[in-house]
Amino acid sequence: MDTEGHSLPSASCGDGRKRRVCYYYDPGVANVDYGANHNMVPRRVAMAHALVEKYGLLADMERLRVRPATEAELRAFHDDAYVRLLRDITPDAYHDGDLRDRARACGVGVPETDETDASAYDNPVIDGLWDYCLRYAGGSLAAARALADGSSDIAINWSGGMHHACRGKASGFCYVNDIVLAIQELLEHFERVLYVDIDVHHGDGVEEHFKRESRVMTVSFHLYDIDRDVKPFFPGTGKVEDVGEGDGKYYTLNVPMKAGMDDERYQQLFRPIMDEVMEKFVPDAVVLQCGADSLYGDRLGEFRLSVKGHAGCVSYLRSFNVPLLLLGGGGYTVNHVASCWCYETAVAVGKEKEISDEIPFHGYEHYYRDQGYKLHFTVPKKNGNKKDDLIDKIKQDALMNLAMLKPPPTTVGEHRPSKRHAINVKAHYDQNQDKEAKKYRWCRREDDDPMERLHRLCGEADRYDFFTELGKRK
Repeated sequence: MDTEGHSLPSASCGDGRKRRVCYYYDPGVANVDYGANHNMVPRRVAMAHALVEKYGLLADMERLRVRPATEAELRAFHDDAYVRLLRDITPDAYHDGDLRDRARACGVGVPETDETDASAYDNPVIDGLWDYCLRYAGGSLAAARALADGSSDIAINWSGGMHHACRGKASGFCYVNDIVLAIQELLEHFERVLYVDIDVHHGDGVEEHFKRESRVMTVSFHLYDIDRDVKPFFPGTGKVEDVGEGDGKYYTLNVPMKAGMDDERYQQLFRPIMDEVMEKFVPDAVVLQCGADSLYGDRLGEFRLSVKGHAGCVSYLRSFNVPLLLLGGGGYTVNHVASCWCYETAVAVGKEKEISDEIPFHGYEHYYRDQGYKLHFTVPKKNGNKKDDLIDKIKQDALMNLAMLKPPPTTVGEHRPSKRHAINVKAHYDQNQDKEAKKYRWCRREDDDPMERLHRLCGEADRYDFFTELGKRK
């Protein structure tokens, strides 16, 4: 890996390249269906995992044991009444008038326009909703605990990153805010936690919860455009003037941007701003929400980032060698999302230069036809002068807010975090990921994606003969 940022060596590895990385994947998340016309497709996590597996990256990571969150763990942030609603609501139960009214008051099952159009519901009442919430939240909690016990330098949960969910309300396709839960877990073991959000949408739910907190700093790079003929770009929050409140004043940093941000302009902002944040706040752990809707060609986003441009943010924060939690988030062109999160997994383990740009056969290869079966899709060049006065203003506004940041807080008394107490390290990891599984690049118990199983059974060489024979039998 080229030297990025500080490129500090880790305690476990004597150079700036290697890291101890753990990885969470729950195949149950991928089977959730928001609806035929909905923009959110959880299957994208399975697509990313299939690429990670096929590129052999699982051999470079420890697999975390699949463990859904508990109801009590959700209540660490969410209101009791809201948690009970998520537990009890089903498509059939939604027809009950009282339950429907409760759900709509909590942002669940609220139509944006036409009630007959399933895609009009941002947060639909779907089959398996409760199980889905427990599964992706459990992944982020498991990843946070793996960092807290010191057994990993980087922890990954691509099914997490649901940054819009509020204490008692669903929002923006997000029902449970796994990020808040993970940060709260980290605060039990680290004094200061930095949250960075590179989703095209503002990380409003996380910011709202921590805006009065000096032990958590939130930084959001997002599209902000309220001057539209139609409704503002969702969620319509995240002004540069929003800097937190009370004890948390200036521990909230917003970097609002306009549509069309490309790699060069984005990094002109990201690197100097984050360099200053790391120096001023001195975090003990970093949570990076890697929403992939900031990529070029996203169905909802309006940025122009490439996979490498997006992953540059991961690489830069990785270089500081502070415990790093990588989460998913938005992303609605599923092939771009899978390409991005696979490549960022390679960045995490230090092998991004060793994986081929050619998409391997892995069960989902047909999704990549429009990008030429390449991991890195093409971003058309944009005409115009790279010098942009607006970029300078955005950067200066952010740096002025950072100049107001107080010295790093020191916790005292009852607020001092525990020192990695009562953590059973072995309980976090999948003990079935034995040496044989690593040798063959797959983990037998956890991988349950039907396309992956099909390829393991058939093999690449005879997959076409397999389908031909199957057709004859039918």
